[in-house]
Amino acid sequence: MITKLWKPSAQPKESDVSIQEAANLLREQQVVAFPTETVYGLGADATNESAVKRIFEAKGRPSDNPLIVHVASIREVEDLVTHIPQVARKLMERFWPGPLTLILESNGTASKNVTAGLKTVAIRMPDHALALALLKAAELPLAAPSANRSGRPSPTKAEHVRQDLEGRIAGILDGGPTGVGVESTVLDCTSEIPAILRPGGITKEDLEEVLPEVKIDPALTGKDTPPVSPGMKYTHYAPESPLWLIKGEDEFFRNQLHELQEEGYRIGVIASNELAEKLHHDFVLPCGSRENLTEVANRLYEVLREYKKSDIDLILCESFPNYGVGAAVMNRLTKASVKIIEQP
Repeated sequence: MITKLWKPSAQPKESDVSIQEAANLLREQQVVAFPTETVYGLGADATNESAVKRIFEAKGRPSDNPLIVHVASIREVEDLVTHIPQVARKLMERFWPGPLTLILESNGTASKNVTAGLKTVAIRMPDHALALALLKAAELPLAAPSANRSGRPSPTKAEHVRQDLEGRIAGILDGGPTGVGVESTVLDCTSEIPAILRPGGITKEDLEEVLPEVKIDPALTGKDTPPVSPGMKYTHYAPESPLWLIKGEDEFFRNQLHELQEEGYRIGVIASNELAEKLHHDFVLPCGSRENLTEVANRLYEVLREYKKSDIDLILCESFPNYGVGAAVMNRLTKASVKIIEQP
């Protein structure tokens, strides 16, 4: 399959030739990658089982993992769900378009391989001009998981999509680097107390400005719980080389690095700007300041993709504060790691 690459203008319109071409492919049940404010998504008609099947085939992703449906209007939400609870409407008014996915009761319009056979459907409205233009041009709700091979770090640039999926999908809309850098927050609005199923670009603290109470769903750490949200099952975000997550003070990290070097390992490091300056190591990728976790989130997937297996044996990664958007960073790093070492 030849994968087309389009680069629309910085101010895309539904009528742009490239967007119309991409929309036509989507209506023909093909799969097209497009940027959102979080990461690049791999889109297909969410109401068509055959089209959605192509997403799983391209990604090499198990089909028992639900997908997020992207829409351009609340009217499209109404077409997909039994009803919109008042709490969900409040959240839409405050955070849409934006990196917040809401779990609502499905009315069966979304295909079964989008919902993974569940009675719920995950929906969001992306805050990206190109994504919205494509959604409007296609006149379809689009199922769109991250546009990468399953298990790999999510793509924040069109080049990342091309590396993983060229020849496996119909096209890629290049909208430049994404903004948030980690996927959307997923919130279950079907429970009595709304529950975060995946931390992301909208923090628990943000949600608590609108809602009287928000809980963290225990299924985030439960291994035997059926996934009701994308990102809750299977290995995710893994770089080419094994990643070890180090939880401790800077001196503890430095000692771990030196011990592994003495054992003969070629080590790549992912660290905050502050730690990177202290290490004096040849292979260090700074991912932002500890004082700016938004910057760390934005850089995370890009640095996870930087190290190649041919260059290093092992990646050591610093841990970050587990609050605000740091909760999303630590969620992704934990899933990407094969080992966690904590300071005694």
